[in-house]
Amino acid sequence: MKKLGAEFYEAPTLVLAERLLGKIFVHREASGRVTRGRIVETEAYLGEGDEACHAWRGMTERNRAMFGPPGTLYIYFAYGCHYLANIVSEPEGVAGAVLLRAMEPVEGVEWMRERRRKVDERALMSGPGKLTEALGLGPAHYGESLSGEICWLEDAPDLPPELIGASPRIGISRSAALPWRRFVTGSPHVSKTQIGAPSKKRKKGIGK
Repeated sequence: MKKLGAEFYEAPTLVLAERLLGKIFVHREASGRVTRGRIVETEAYLGEGDEACHAWRGMTERNRAMFGPPGTLYIYFAYGCHYLANIVSEPEGVAGAVLLRAMEPVEGVEWMRERRRKVDERALMSGPGKLTEALGLGPAHYGESLSGEICWLEDAPDLPPELIGASPRIGISRSAALPWRRFVTGSPHVSKTQIGAPSKKRKKGIGK
């Protein structure tokens, strides 16, 4: 499959949250082992006007990667037990990122099962902490460029609008009403109940 270039990530955060659906995330380990997952659920986070975003109060050592070039990985530790992976969006110096919430296993399923201690393929990557564990992502990948040779995205056909659902984001208490979650309707690998309706696109992108 074609590797997506840096220009793919140069999009407003809400546009990228939809654009990522259906694309293939690839992780090549130092051993040469490769795992792949198809993105089926995302959430958008913006540094301005979004109190749920880590960068809402400005740059810190923790969130510095969110202000980096589009296509950078921002990985953080959450709930005291999981690493979560985000893809940085917006122009460099402006905070924005898309949380990878769920994927469909594509390649390396045996290694995913070993890491996750799960047999049911639907449960391997059906959550943001699950997918990072399945792919073998962690703090070593903080700030990694998706234009490199360790992690990248491979192209796939864009999904038709009727297959893209939208809802408020999950598991947050601030700015909780913003409908910035996107998911592939009907996918058994999505993390939560598929509440919401197909998203509506405007001429200049995706409506908030």
